[in-house]
Amino acid sequence: MSLMAQEAAEAPEAVARFLDRNARALQELGARLRLSWPPVVLTSARGSSDNAAGYFKYLCEIVTGVPCASVGASVVSVYGGRLKAQGSLCLTISQSGQSPDIVALQRAAKQAGAVTVALVNVEDSPAAQNADICLALHAGAEKSVAATKSFIVSCAAAAAIVAQWSGDEALQAAVARLPQSLGEAVRITWPGFTDFAREAASLFVLGRGPAYPIAQETALKLKETCAIHAEAYSVAEVMHGPWELMGQDFPVLIYAPDDAARANTREAAAKMRGTGADVQVVGDALPFAATGHPLLDPISMIATAYMQIERVAVSLGRDPDRPRLLKKVTETL
Repeated sequence: MSLMAQEAAEAPEAVARFLDRNARALQELGARLRLSWPPVVLTSARGSSDNAAGYFKYLCEIVTGVPCASVGASVVSVYGGRLKAQGSLCLTISQSGQSPDIVALQRAAKQAGAVTVALVNVEDSPAAQNADICLALHAGAEKSVAATKSFIVSCAAAAAIVAQWSGDEALQAAVARLPQSLGEAVRITWPGFTDFAREAASLFVLGRGPAYPIAQETALKLKETCAIHAEAYSVAEVMHGPWELMGQDFPVLIYAPDDAARANTREAAAKMRGTGADVQVVGDALPFAATGHPLLDPISMIATAYMQIERVAVSLGRDPDRPRLLKKVTETL
């Protein structure tokens, strides 16, 4: 078994550790945000961590109504821009906490008057040490280049922050059940998915709302571990220019949790099948472990997806732990 598969399978325990060890800090952060409600949230992240930030964005905006935006780190680190962020919340997400551009953006936001919160797996990293509040992921060492459990814990952490901030009891209860839900998710298989993906010269991965960043993460993993050209779009956005690529046997993977967008997503899937596309839907023919809350179901979906993508990589004769051109820690300016 590859390190990628082993580490993805450790996600349930990793999420349980995060929730247990950060229980008090999460409650205190939620109380602080309710007391001094930030007008906007900024996020700082790269790669898989930026996809986790995208998941946070949707939860934050849906549940609290506070706008959330990813700020390009180069705005500060390369172009020398000066942020105006008084009273805002700046959330940094990073497995290593080392990339200079991410740290520079975090520092600039803090100097501009933002409260800085870091979700990092390396507790003595610059991003962790420079934050006002650090919530260590406690995911354990992640040796595979392909981030899996650290991404899942980052998404769980994002959900926990929003749940505590909003005081949403149903969301809080579902977050508490996540380790159990993920334990089911990593044991689920997707019949026919290996052949579906390995034979694709190119494919689309689609989602909407909180499922869209999960689609982005899936496409990223297919690229970095399988060298498959996969592009992610929102179910709505694909109807514009990318729709022209639809046609006979074109592969499309869609995430369709049972949330407010489900009816629209299913209608779109039917239209894609009408073009002859080979459409596989997570939430219909491809099973997932329900979390008890539709906004959290995308987390369990990616846990299953990681296990399936690892099998695709192995079937292609690739080592998912050691992509040809990538390394674990990527430091950009």
